[in-house]
Amino acid sequence: MKFDLHTHHFRCGHADGNIRDYIEAGIAAGLQVIGISDHTPYFGSPEEQPFPYIAMGKSEIANYVHEVLQLKKEYEGKIDVLLGIESDFFPQHAQVYRDTLSQYPFDYIIGSVHQVGGVSIFNKNRWKGLSTKEKIAHKEEYYALISQSARNGMFQILGHIDAMKGNYPSFSDIAAEQALDDTLQVIAECGVAIEINTSGKTKMCGGWYPSHAILERAHHYGVEVTFGSDAHIPSRVGDELEQVAVMLKEIGYTEWVYYKQMQKVSVPLP
Repeated sequence: MKFDLHTHHFRCGHADGNIRDYIEAGIAAGLQVIGISDHTPYFGSPEEQPFPYIAMGKSEIANYVHEVLQLKKEYEGKIDVLLGIESDFFPQHAQVYRDTLSQYPFDYIIGSVHQVGGVSIFNKNRWKGLSTKEKIAHKEEYYALISQSARNGMFQILGHIDAMKGNYPSFSDIAAEQALDDTLQVIAECGVAIEINTSGKTKMCGGWYPSHAILERAHHYGVEVTFGSDAHIPSRVGDELEQVAVMLKEIGYTEWVYYKQMQKVSVPLP
């Protein structure tokens, strides 16, 4: 069973192609299941689309859901198309996100922390001039937010849990092991899966999210895993899925999970 639960399309403003392009790419890649999971609108503002190159406008979410459900019917028997979405996690806006997303029949919701202290985790400048102590504090705050997102109960999957290294590879060397271990234990206790996200190769860090070392710790704590390419172009659908499966087996995993109608489906690693 091959699947990819993390794909985007043109509505978010920073991906290429339409939803059909990603489904066709999934079929070409030999997937049995593909999840469409574009970025939620930004619900923390009354504006229709305050960040047009980051997230879709509020009025587009209904169109998005309708299109995915129509394509699900069209491709039935060829590939199982799942309705997902990637939601930002802002503690101060969590309830409005929950209330809004609960109106739609999502198969799963990916919860991702993209901002810490109001600054993008991918902003290289956020690290300039910081002392070692301040860097540790930023990393600990990042993992505190991820822990909160796991406890929130809205998400089945947590997205790219060390993506703060994306444009700052030295993030991995910042000593905050206790914060990481505490977060992994919370994730395990909450029964939320983490994705192995292969889009790190498109950033300065050049690797997967999370790192091999974090996945070893995740396995130790009993954290379940899933797969997502985080494709922003159709050609990346299913990217490096086989290599990820091999690595997970080496660590000791025997299965991974995906979600359909909010229910976990466990399947053996290919």
